[in-house]
Amino acid sequence: MLTLEAFADLARSFPESTQGSHFGTTDFRVNGKIFATLRPDKQRGVLMLTRGDQAMIRETSAEMFEPVPGGWGEKGATFVILATAEPEMVRHAIAMAWRKAAPKSVSARHQF
Repeated sequence: MLTLEAFADLARSFPESTQGSHFGTTDFRVNGKIFATLRPDKQRGVLMLTRGDQAMIRETSAEMFEPVPGGWGEKGATFVILATAEPEMVRHAIAMAWRKAAPKSVSARHQF
């Protein structure tokens, strides 16, 4: 299980990450690009993954991750189900989302 605050702590732990707000939703960005958000009303996080990354984590951890319904999910947006989330797996998934959003000059300096 992961709390909302623990998810936020994980997202903020990545290099050059900032926390902000987007349409009233807490978001986490690198270089101005959103890689994760929090949905307290649903007790879920959201990660902006590639479709390939989304498929991979669904294969290995379907109980923790599910596509966001509709077009966003078809583009890789993925719910993190906090009630069943394991911190290390979520950290790995956040790293994938962070790498997708981070400039190559930043991501090349960091290995996770």
